[in-house]
Amino acid sequence: MKLGNKQLVEKLTRSAIFRDYARAFSATTGMALAMRPVEHWQPALRGAPNENPFCELMARSNRVCAACLEVQRKLTEKVGERSRTVTCFAGLSDSAVPIHVGDQLIGFLQTGQILLKQPTKFSFDRAAKQLVNWGVQVDLRKAREAYFHTKVLTKKQYAATLRLLEIFGRHLSILSNQIAVENLAAEPAAVTRAKQFISQNQDGTLCLATVAKAVNTSTFYFCKLFKRATGLTFTAYVARVRIEKAKTLLLDPNRRVSEIAYEAGFQSLTHFNRVFRAIVGQSPSNYRALSI
Repeated sequence: MKLGNKQLVEKLTRSAIFRDYARAFSATTGMALAMRPVEHWQPALRGAPNENPFCELMARSNRVCAACLEVQRKLTEKVGERSRTVTCFAGLSDSAVPIHVGDQLIGFLQTGQILLKQPTKFSFDRAAKQLVNWGVQVDLRKAREAYFHTKVLTKKQYAATLRLLEIFGRHLSILSNQIAVENLAAEPAAVTRAKQFISQNQDGTLCLATVAKAVNTSTFYFCKLFKRATGLTFTAYVARVRIEKAKTLLLDPNRRVSEIAYEAGFQSLTHFNRVFRAIVGQSPSNYRALSI
């Protein structure tokens, strides 16, 4: 079965070549680096090693997070082969390098949170004024200290750094092609059919025995086969499929959370909230607030 963008990017992120490169990149440049799939609705560099302290402080505000997500959206517009750079309200630059499988865009290498000019009192005061206009409650003393400790690169230095990321991005594209081919060859047909059955029936009642019967295997055999092929138990896999659908539905502000829970296949709002928080790390309401 063909891997989705998120699954491919997760495999790339766990690969030795990416982990080694990310460590070397962060140690050499002092900058944060993350890899994210196309369908990603959170600031990519949040929690990454070398995250800019000013950005980390700003991320505590939903309003500033919305501005960061707008930067992220602009980074992924008009995607070509080269990197794209966007500057945020505070004058910090972020960049994204596309990763492809053939002609298909699957994700981005993202870095930045740097200044291309030395910070000044004027530039900070302009950013602080914007925060006040947005009604953001922030300790301006801490914000000023973090802002003036932001890493500064010349445009030439930053361009050279992004060129290295573009070269690495091409290597990851080659590796992602290999992973996609290996997955198609390695996944048992019964697991492929089970995933298709789950996808088509996720909004109804799904149990292990029903899916095993649908793919013509015994429950015991299917349980072991599915866990070995996917790395997840049947229950955990179904929960993740339903949560992914719920995340998409939450982008519609006109839908109530309770409606989304049942449409995604959960039998109660309490169960939905508990599973969503366990998988996503926040409540459905908070996820929606940061995503819209």
